Amino acid sequence: MTTATLTDASTLTIRPAVEADYPHIARITVDSYLDAGHFDDPDHEYLQFVQQVAARHAASEILVAERDGVVIGSVTLVRPGSEYADIALEGELEFRMLVIDPAVQRTGAGRALLNAVIDRAREIEDVHTVSLTTGGHWVAARALYEADGFHHASERDWYVPNTEIVLVVYTLAL
Repeated sequence: MTTATLTDASTLTIRPAVEADYPHIARITVDSYLDAGHFDDPDHEYLQFVQQVAARHAASEILVAERDGVVIGSVTLVRPGSEYADIALEGELEFRMLVIDPAVQRTGAGRALLNAVIDRAREIEDVHTVSLTTGGHWVAARALYEADGFHHASERDWYVPNTEIVLVVYTLAL
């Protein structure tokens, strides 16, 4: 568990998710993707998938950001071979679905979660790289990753199956 002070002087706690967090994680994930314009339809197949938090947590590690007793963000950590891994190679910790409630974005919570991911990766003996996939046009997310030292691994970029939607891969060597 880590704590950080946010720009509005409140304290943020990063901790492992528990079952009581699942509805909050599902809502924040959907709200974040809709608010950012990544999806137009709240019933989109992918948005239905991300709401299956219990199944995701059974197969991966989920961290939450909590401020004043309220879950305001989450991130999912996966290892190679996991059914939730998109791009993780041996020696990598991939993270997915780093989301912050749109009502409290730009307060430092996203960066705090990102730093917690990096810290967690350093704790795992066989991990030497953190990896992620993000949307090709998701400017704010890409700026956050680049500011924290992640590099675009363009040779690993890929397309959502059966679409023309490009997803870009970023990595950070530890």
